[in-house]
Amino acid sequence: MKAKTVLVLLGSPREKGNSAVLAEQISNGAKSGHAKVETIYLHGKNIAPCKACMSCQKKNTKGCSIQDDMQEIYPKLIASDAWVIASPVYWFTMTAQTKIFMDRCFALPAYRKDPFRGKRIAIAMSYGDTDPVTSGCINALRTFQDAFKYTESSLVGMVYGSAMDAGEIRSNEKLMQDAFDLGKKLAAE
Repeated sequence: MKAKTVLVLLGSPREKGNSAVLAEQISNGAKSGHAKVETIYLHGKNIAPCKACMSCQKKNTKGCSIQDDMQEIYPKLIASDAWVIASPVYWFTMTAQTKIFMDRCFALPAYRKDPFRGKRIAIAMSYGDTDPVTSGCINALRTFQDAFKYTESSLVGMVYGSAMDAGEIRSNEKLMQDAFDLGKKLAAE
């Protein structure tokens, strides 16, 4: 049996922040299931917003017209069996880095027919408030649910929790176990 490949996309400017900690725990669970994991920090990438030129949707397209770091990420998204998208809540939703990445995934069908169908996806989010509703986390979770339902992807699971200081989320043992278990599930058939 071929090992699953998991691509982790971190949308926080803090490489050791709480959403990154959750994503790392998901990765550990996936690795325990013998998956190969690669991590990309979106914050350090040159990724421009979609300019709605629609060239990626035209017949005989060569893909997204924007020549930036997404050109390196598109093949990895297509080749991987699963994605982990991690983001803290900024102003009642996902970070700008995560949203720009999501918007640019609009061009994925230009590189391969039905690139989302059946893709296994896990979401990891952290927020500083005490509640996923009042923090706005629910807004981002709903966006992910709607987007991946539309693309016929398999949203395997979502883990999210409250923590403010970088790494603080590690003290939530149940959440850390849930994240690990989600990684195992992501790597499974």
